[in-house]
Order: sequence, then C-alpha cells, then structure tokens
Amino acid sequence: MTELKDTERELHRFRLRLSVAGVVVFVLFACLLTRFVWLQVFKHNDYVAQAEENRISVVPVVPNRGLIMDRNGVVLARNFSAYTLEITPTKLNGNLEDVIDELAKLVDIQPRDRKRFKKLQEESRNLGSSPIRVRLTDEEVARFSAQRYRFPGVEIQARLFRQYPLGEVASHVVGYIGRINQRDAKEIEESDDATNYRGTEHMGKEGLERSYEEQLHGRTGYEEVEVSAGGRPVRTLSRTPAIPGDNLILSIDIELQKVVEQAFGDRRGALIAIEPSTGDVLAYVSMPNFDPNLFVEGIDQQNWDALNNSPDHPLLNRPLSGAYPPGSTYKPFMALAALELGKRRPTDAISDPGYFIFGNHRFRDDKEGGHGMVDMYKSIVQSCDTYYYMLANDLGVDAIHDFMAPFGFGQKTGIDLKYERTGVLPSTTWKREAYRKPEQQKWYAGETISIGIGQGYNSFTPLQLAHATATLANNGIVMKPHLVKMVENGVTRERTLTVPKESYRIPLKQENIDVIKHAMIGVTKEGTSARVFANAGYESAGKTGTAQVIAIKKNEKYDASKLWDRHHDHALYTAFAPADKPRIAIALIVENGGFGAVAAAPIAKAAMDYYLLGKRPDVKPADKKAEEKPVPAEELVD
Repeated sequence: MTELKDTERELHRFRLRLSVAGVVVFVLFACLLTRFVWLQVFKHNDYVAQAEENRISVVPVVPNRGLIMDRNGVVLARNFSAYTLEITPTKLNGNLEDVIDELAKLVDIQPRDRKRFKKLQEESRNLGSSPIRVRLTDEEVARFSAQRYRFPGVEIQARLFRQYPLGEVASHVVGYIGRINQRDAKEIEESDDATNYRGTEHMGKEGLERSYEEQLHGRTGYEEVEVSAGGRPVRTLSRTPAIPGDNLILSIDIELQKVVEQAFGDRRGALIAIEPSTGDVLAYVSMPNFDPNLFVEGIDQQNWDALNNSPDHPLLNRPLSGAYPPGSTYKPFMALAALELGKRRPTDAISDPGYFIFGNHRFRDDKEGGHGMVDMYKSIVQSCDTYYYMLANDLGVDAIHDFMAPFGFGQKTGIDLKYERTGVLPSTTWKREAYRKPEQQKWYAGETISIGIGQGYNSFTPLQLAHATATLANNGIVMKPHLVKMVENGVTRERTLTVPKESYRIPLKQENIDVIKHAMIGVTKEGTSARVFANAGYESAGKTGTAQVIAIKKNEKYDASKLWDRHHDHALYTAFAPADKPRIAIALIVENGGFGAVAAAPIAKAAMDYYLLGKRPDVKPADKKAEEKPVPAEELVD
C-alpha cells in the first residue's frame, strides 16, 4: 500500500526549524557583537594597558659593586664575571634530585654543591633560581648548552662575583658579602631603599662590606624590554643605566698588615696601629683570621663547622669585640690622672716592700721584695704594682672613671665597623646598674685597689686601648679611629675624607704629658722592653703589660708550666714612635702569651720597623713556647 506524504506539513516543519536556527544564530552573533563592543569600547583602555605590560618587561640592572683598596691602591675586594648553573625548582618537569643527577653527567657537581644548593633554597627569599654550580669552565658551558633543551627550569647565567684576592689577609677588616636570606630581605623591605635592591642577590654581611653596604652597592638601573608571547626578549626599548657603587680607599697599609700577621704566626690575639694625628688605622689584625671567599656563594658545611667550632674562634673580631683587662698598660694613664688631679708629683716616691696591705688583704707586687724607693718614672719603667695600688686607693674608683672616659676606655670609639663592644670602665654607678642584688651593687673600697694595675672589673677592647694610646701620643687631641680614609665616587672619582677634623681635646697640661712620655721612653731604653728595642734605629715610647686569665690563690705564685695553656696570662704592649713626633701608635695583645716583653713587644717592633724604616724585619712568628724560654728577670715584671 502506497503511503502518501503530507508535503505542506513537512514544508512547514522545515521552515519552523530554519527560523529557530536563524534566531539562535542571530542571538549568538548578537552576544558576540555585544562582547566585542564591550571589550573594544568599554574595556579598551584596561586591556591596552595589560597588553603593554605583557609586551614590555621591566628588568632591573644590578650595579657593579664598589672596590675596596688599601691606602696605596692595592685591591682588597674586586669583581669578576663568570657563569653559573642555576635551577628554578618551580619550572622543573621532573623531580629535583633526578634533574641534578642528570646535570651531574654534564657538569661537575660535588656533594658540597648539593648541600649548599639545599641550604640556599631553604634561605631563599623568593621562588627564584639558585646556583647549583658557580664559576663554570668554558667546556662545561659548552656541554650543557648542547643539552639545554632537556632541562627546562635550568639556565646558565653570567654573573658578577666578588673576590678577595689576598684571601685571609685583613679578612676581619674587609669582611665579606653573601646571598640575601629571608632576614636580610625583611630588613630591605622595611627600609627606604627597597627598590634599589630589585634583582640584587648579594649584600655585605661582615666588616666594611657590611658597614659601607649603601655606598658599595650603588644604584640599580632598569631596562624596558619588549618580549614575545613566549616571554623571550625581542628588543630593548629604553634603558636607565645603573650607577656603580663607590670605592673605598682604606687607611690600612696592607704590607704592614702582612708583616704583623706573619709575626703573630699561629698565636691568637689582636693588634691595632693608628696614626695619632689623623686617626687613620694603619693595621687592624685579628688572629687567627679566615678566608672570606668561602662565604660569597654560601659556605659549605665542612668549612663552616671548622670555623665555627674551632677553639681559636677565627670568626671573632678581637679588636672590636674582644674585651680584656689592660694590665700594666693602664699604668701610664693612672700616672697621668695622678698628675692632672694633683694626687702625685713626679718626684714623690714611696717605699715598696713588694706588697700593699688594705684591710686584711695583701696585694702582691710581681717583684718579690719590692722595688725599693719608687717615684713616678721608676713606677712606669719597672712597672711597680705597689705604687699603683696606693695610687688607686688615693684616687677612688669614680675619679679614675671620670678621668679615663674621655680617652675612650669603656666607650665605643665610633670606628666604621658594626657591632663594636663597649667594654667596662668600672664606677660605683656602673656596678649599681650592672647587678641586680643589693649586696652585689655596693662598691667596696678593696675593689678599687686592683683597678690601679689594670685588673679587677677593667675590661677594654684592644681598639679602645690603641685609641687611648694614640690620644696620649697626640697630646690629648682625640681623632676618631677609622678604617676608610676616603670614599671615591664610582662615576666622578671624586674623593671625600671620612674624618676631616678632630673630635675633641682633653684638657691636659703639656708638662704632665711630657712626664708620662719620658717614662714610657724609659721603658724601651732601660725598662721591661729595653732588650727588644735595643738599636732600633728610632726612639719609641712603650709599656708592657700582663693580664691574668685566672686568679692565683693567695699563697701561690704564677707558674705557667703548671697551667693549661689557655689559662696562661695574656701578653700586652702599647707603644708609639717616633717618641717626639709620633707617626704610629700601637696596642696589641697575645692571648695566653705570658709576659708582654717576651710575646707582645717583638710584634710591635716588627710593625714599627717596617712602617718607620721601610724594611721588612726578619721576624720569626710568635712561638707558643716563648714563655718557657729563659727570660731576664727585669722582663718578667709587667
């Protein structure tokens, strides 16, 4: 049976479907047109800005860090360019350890490199790249470049590196730079100079690198770079050049520094040499020292443990942070106080039986039987303790404090290094503030006695002792000690003095200063350091000193052979020369060195011989057994 089609009905259905489809198409095109108008008309400005931002990348240009040079132009810190292999963990396709293992087949990656990389990642202030290897060879660069496509997230970067060409020499002066960690980043963000550190990965950590970070860093520049959709640079649109950091011209004479460090040998201690008329620090020695190059890209654990756990504490900046009793080097200042305060005349003499009795306590002199009749000159030349026990008792601790403070004892000198220690210049006020219990806050008269010979609560840094000695040599004119003599502009090369004038003057009578200087000259001619300075070729003034490390019982005598070497007395020496017109003033300490005349004075002479005579003395390094050698009796009294 043949089925008849309803042609009209099917045509109507077709037209209906076509109309619906047409409406749908119209609505879709209307939506598309509406969206197009919205984007192109109403949101035009916003998207143009975003497109420009995607097209143009602002790249910081890190400035060249300033150089550090000694007074004669010898470079102590410089920059050089090298390649690093850097990994950005967030861009890796595979496991980090697997990627490093594969990289190790192309580039020499040692276990210490892996440990350092891990440490840098933990300390990283962002999710950026960290170096797995630094200072690649040309061959390593070529091998990696050929396989670059296999390692997304791994790049070779050309970087400027900091280098300290003299290694350990003057390391506590120069300091070092290191990668910016989270704590550094927080400090930078909170500062007013945060934008200047965009792109910067290193900053000064210790020494002058830290203290002069602002000057050395320079000003960051910027480049506007057009980039492709894939993020690759196409061309540079504009450039604001970086301004290089300023150069530091130090007051240090690096050859003098080498002479002193060699003279110390393997002994622990410190020496500071200052030009009295300017405050220029000529030598700043802290022994033992360390190699600052180890810290630039992050020190490995093995070297860190060796430095940090060493009983010799090579990272301790002894001139700045070490505090020691000054021993007999304090006596010239005590004598000057006596003259200025009218408590003694140069000719006033005492009879020294070898001790001073105060209450029920006997304060012993180093020389058994005493020194006989002792005036001021002899008290310094022969270092008579009894004279200064009596003098301290007559002056009182507060008068001593008030006289010594202007010389810088127990005060920060203001030297251009951070973390300077204050030390202790005792007084009744100091003790009340230093202790909590009432019975501890009281000052007892017997405590004043040992103050007179530089013991007791006295605790000063070697820098303070050198500063005071330079002030005495300069007749009471105080010059601020400084390591940076001039700052040189990185662009114009214009130089600016850091300390252009004196700080202040201590009102001292010249005749009193002359008495003290005459006695200190006597120390080098007929006193405790006479043998060391015989036929020196110049006239110097000096004072030996010995500072106790542990207390000796009442009825016992000091015997170094029966003590652990770390309990031996410290050896000190202060000096300036030429005596009539001083060009150099020195203070030094040899820790556990024994007698100042034996362990310390020869180092001072080596420094003066080089600086004043221009010769490099044939000096054997200080010997740990120096105190065991036979020594004339007069040199055993400090």
